[in-house]
Amino acid sequence: MSAEVHVDQGRLARLLRARGGLAERSLAKRTARVADIARREAPGRMGAFVDWKVVSGPTGLTGVIVCDHPAVHYVINGTRPHLIRPRRKKVLRFEVGGREVFTKLVRHPGTKANDFLGKALVQGR
Repeated sequence: MSAEVHVDQGRLARLLRARGGLAERSLAKRTARVADIARREAPGRMGAFVDWKVVSGPTGLTGVIVCDHPAVHYVINGTRPHLIRPRRKKVLRFEVGGREVFTKLVRHPGTKANDFLGKALVQGR
């Protein structure tokens, strides 16, 4: 007794790459895992702005992780020391050690870069 199996490579490739197929489910699982790591690594409340999706493009499926917080570029790239001046009022007001402080100029020391998205991508491999 013999059996014959014919494999249509084109049909098999379409099955794997189809929306909702095996490749998309696997990619979605890995992308979600990396996004969860990015949420944990993000400073402050920035993790709430991390989202992910799987999109299909000309080269196939791609997992995309997005952080749409307005200050994400400053966190990832860091900032140099700079001056902060009031824009609309004549003075700046903030709290230091529980006391309210007023000043016309603040010398910000800058911030160190924190590439939490890159770290998440490396950890999620």
